[in-house]
Amino acid sequence: MIAADKRKAVFLLHQEGMALGEIARRLGLSRNTVREIIRQQGALPQTVRRDKIRLDPELLARLYQECEGRIQRVWEKLVEEEGVRVTYPTLTRIVRELDLGDTRKDRCDRVPDQPGAEMQHDTSGPYRLLLGEQGARLVASLLYLRYSKRRYLKFYRVFNRFRMKGFFHEALGHWRYAAPKCIVDNTSLVRLRGLGEHAVIVPEMAAFALQYGFAFICHAKKHPNRKAGEECSFRIVDTNFLPGRKFQSLEDLNRQAFEWSTERLDHRPQTELRIVPAERFEFERAYLIELPAHLPAPYLEHERGTDQYGYGSLDSNYYWVPGVKREDVKLLEYADRVRIYQARKLLAEYPLPADGVKHQWFSPPGLPLPRHGPHNVRRPALEEEKRLRALGEAANTYLDFALKAPGVKPGRLLRELFALSRRTSPGLFLQTLERALRYRITSLETLRRIALLYMTQGEPRGLPEAEIDQEFQEREAYREGSLTDAPDFSRWERMFQEEEEKDG
Repeated sequence: MIAADKRKAVFLLHQEGMALGEIARRLGLSRNTVREIIRQQGALPQTVRRDKIRLDPELLARLYQECEGRIQRVWEKLVEEEGVRVTYPTLTRIVRELDLGDTRKDRCDRVPDQPGAEMQHDTSGPYRLLLGEQGARLVASLLYLRYSKRRYLKFYRVFNRFRMKGFFHEALGHWRYAAPKCIVDNTSLVRLRGLGEHAVIVPEMAAFALQYGFAFICHAKKHPNRKAGEECSFRIVDTNFLPGRKFQSLEDLNRQAFEWSTERLDHRPQTELRIVPAERFEFERAYLIELPAHLPAPYLEHERGTDQYGYGSLDSNYYWVPGVKREDVKLLEYADRVRIYQARKLLAEYPLPADGVKHQWFSPPGLPLPRHGPHNVRRPALEEEKRLRALGEAANTYLDFALKAPGVKPGRLLRELFALSRRTSPGLFLQTLERALRYRITSLETLRRIALLYMTQGEPRGLPEAEIDQEFQEREAYREGSLTDAPDFSRWERMFQEEEEKDG
């Protein structure tokens, strides 16, 4: 459809005496179109859409109720049972016009930008990124000041209430200011029950927000555009931050995300108004809530015992507890460190290890290293893997598949496979792995049953070959044993016969 302004321009140029061909060339229209517009004197034609299909509103309402609001089913019944030839888009339009059910979406309220009025938070993901040479499934968390357009971005492997509180502590601690309202979606991390304005906030999160002077507010159902600035921020992450960047680790990713969101974007003009967030924040800070200098960081409390060597465990790592007593301790886990308390006394503080570090033990810097490591620490099965791969190509191929399979614990799998290889012959073990690979099996119990199946089939290589000293009859112990009664194996023979009958 040609816009009204262009139609008016065609008619005015014609009145000024410009030729039809010149008008068509300048405005990019055909000559016939120019003639038609001049005939209509530049006005938009008044057209009334007339439906070729007339549907009985009562029939449509009855079918809509019978089909429980499923418009696809209503359309099928109209075509198949009522003989009404109507297209599906036409039907959906008529249903909207008749206001059947909740098919009309209300527009989201427009809230003007006011300095210091609100901030917005949301998560996005999962993002599948390459950290070094390994893929990772991550969640992005972003906080956004609506008026000044400042942002704070960080990535997590797991995002829960504790991570959320730690994120707000870091972001608001970096800004030193907070807005009185934080708009969020109806996430279970914040919302206890209800939706939108009727949402009841989880008491734990409401109390946490109160320390920083703000309150969580959930937007209405199906109104994510209420926090459109947050949605736009994630679009910028997808189109500007992630493309063309390489990350060696989660720490490197978050370091680059911090620099990008708090330095680059802070001084980059944004929106059509060319707003510079750092400059606008200087004006907005007078309307924001200034945070106290020392706010307690959120933490998780863990009750732990100490082993005989004085170690307490947290997240598959071990921390040495100073002193000689081996009593229970409390480990307070912060976003970046862990503190060990005993009877309300701080015994030690450790920085949290880097992402992916497991089964390591730590001792306080400056003190002599403990003589022993933790009692229950898991040691890597590197030697077991090396020996298994040395058995042959079949073992290599199976390990390449099994160690990457979802839900597999590599250490346990390698130790169990190595134990099975010691109880069977190399030929039987490799034959078992070949069959397991063919059917994509990683269950250790199933692997044992496969090996037992081959053994009971009478394979000559089923049992490991034992080294026998052919001169055993000359030994003194053998000569003494030959004078005793022969052992009674009838009980075992009966057991084998019963098993054969069951298998038969």
